[in-house]
Amino acid sequence: MRLIGSIVTALGLLSAATPGATAAPRLDDKPRIAVMSAFEPEWLVLLKVLQDPQEHVVNGRRFVTGSLAGKDVVLFLSGVSMVNAAMTTQQAIDYFDITTIVFSGIAGGVDPKLSIGDVVVSGQWGQYLEAIFARETQKGTFAIPPFLDTQFPNFGMIHPNESEVVREGSTEPEDRFWFPVDGKLLETARQVAGSVTLEKCAGADKCLSHQPKVVVGGNGVSGSAFVDNAAFREFTFQTFEAQVLDMESAATAHVA
Repeated sequence: MRLIGSIVTALGLLSAATPGATAAPRLDDKPRIAVMSAFEPEWLVLLKVLQDPQEHVVNGRRFVTGSLAGKDVVLFLSGVSMVNAAMTTQQAIDYFDITTIVFSGIAGGVDPKLSIGDVVVSGQWGQYLEAIFARETQKGTFAIPPFLDTQFPNFGMIHPNESEVVREGSTEPEDRFWFPVDGKLLETARQVAGSVTLEKCAGADKCLSHQPKVVVGGNGVSGSAFVDNAAFREFTFQTFEAQVLDMESAATAHVA
């Protein structure tokens, strides 16, 4: 039964990718910025200030078009996890005229120089759990198979690895770890950051003891794990020089 299920799934994927298949109908023809968040509290803040909202539903997922700060946008939740983020990113591309993707949400601070409330606009994203789980040797170390390699040190049995990427115009698959963000958008973030003052308080008795800041550039990493481990946080910072860690952004960058 497991084998049959796998075959049926594979055939379904091949059928969907057959040349000449009908493309998804556009739900909106206006060029828009996709503004994504992972879970509901993150996007409710944005929905409150969205002008002229109009809701569309795709496979149960809500996409809300409108205007935000004078820009035409479509807001939606990615859902928590790398798979959900990849799926909803592609849905947005299929059903809307997406010019730009912005991911707005909460991430775990990895860089010890950062504090609660700081905002980071990373320059590139990697998938730290695209990995080889190595075999333990008799000496208590962990060894990966000889036909595999990795550019990164390991955390116990976990050896981070690159992702295989295929894109239009390429003749061979490409192995890469980092997915850079758009250079013009990053430069815009740098220009804006200097004029932004973040609030210290979110209400009475809900204040930070320091002034939060905006940090532009550097590295972010994503993976399908909720990380609450100090040793792994230190490994992530030392290995990838990462500032933040989340469960979605690198998947969206990979799709884009």
